[in-house]
Amino acid sequence: DADFGPTLVRLAWHSSGTYDRMGKTGGSGGGTIRFKEELAHGGNAGLDKAIAKLEPIKKRHPDVSWADLIAFVGVVAIEEMGGPKLKFSYGRVDEMDPEAVTPDGRLPDADKGDGPGPKTRQGLRDVFYRMGFDDREIVALSGAHALGRCHADASGYVGPWSGTPLLFNNSYFVLLKGLKWEPNPDAKKFQYKDPSGNLMMLPSDIALIEDADFKKYVDVYAKSQKVFFEDFAAAFEKLETLG
Repeated sequence: DADFGPTLVRLAWHSSGTYDRMGKTGGSGGGTIRFKEELAHGGNAGLDKAIAKLEPIKKRHPDVSWADLIAFVGVVAIEEMGGPKLKFSYGRVDEMDPEAVTPDGRLPDADKGDGPGPKTRQGLRDVFYRMGFDDREIVALSGAHALGRCHADASGYVGPWSGTPLLFNNSYFVLLKGLKWEPNPDAKKFQYKDPSGNLMMLPSDIALIEDADFKKYVDVYAKSQKVFFEDFAAAFEKLETLG
């Protein structure tokens, strides 16, 4: 099901994105996102469908941990949608107790209440610095927004970031930098629209071009898909080894 590729990438990212390097908790290592307790977290709305898709595969391959399977399908989905070839390593061990689920709130918020302002920018940095990423890696990983779309029943936001939501490329940066983005008065949650009204950006996306330390990397990736692929591959491989 090609249309499901972006959801599998989101699953892999959300599985890894709970990592806290100080407390050594969370991350992809335990596969805890399969538990209903973690699926109930606000940022994970709709990912129960992804777990359901993987259950028949897990039954056919019982020796493969849930943690490895979730990380692996993210890698496969990115490559199948035209993205960079990613290194992958097995060996993650599943947590068997839902008590291992980390508290809600460890994933980045699209809006901290000030649109693309200082609070939202700092929110991005707080989340990614907690995992051990820097500004360049934050922007590189954000490039996955070339994929998929937002759904009202999941995040409350609506629409795709790009016109090719099943192709992994640098279009996110090209569009983010090259189009005029304005608040969408018709949207239920505060988001941006392009001149055609067909594409959207979240406040946290616009933050990347309003913050000079982020924008310099947006400029690099908009100019060179090769550099974006190299940096994304390194950052995503790092992401999936956390925890």
